[in-house]
Amino acid sequence: MIYDLKNPLQRANFTTRANALFASQKVVELTEKKPVRTIQQNKYLHVIIGYFASQYGCTIEYAKQNYFKILCNKNIFVRETDDKYLGKVTVIRSSASLDTAEMTTAIERFRNWASAEAGIYLPEPHESEMLTYAQQELERYKQYL
Repeated sequence: MIYDLKNPLQRANFTTRANALFASQKVVELTEKKPVRTIQQNKYLHVIIGYFASQYGCTIEYAKQNYFKILCNKNIFVRETDDKYLGKVTVIRSSASLDTAEMTTAIERFRNWASAEAGIYLPEPHESEMLTYAQQELERYKQYL
């Protein structure tokens, strides 16, 4: 069951249910439901990664995996896990699993790095003219992929 703890009635119901489970000494799972990234964030991310790739001269996938995920946001995307046969393995988390706060942080880090280190300005979400230009450049670039 999902409870919205801002709602006083649902908060009381949650407390009652949690106390009952606590008293029964059952095995339980408690998870926080975070807001998932928005479609708008996803579209924006695709545009700025594509624009970066077109300006830098690499594929969109390369820019996304290596610069956006590994270089700029390693602590968000890179995970180590134990594999029964391989031992410790490194896995790269999908951006689809990010919540809105994680996505915002990841995008901000990428924009800052692109500007400071690669000399490529990536427009902010509210810069509609620059985003239109970036989308046009991305469309032109796609023919070379």
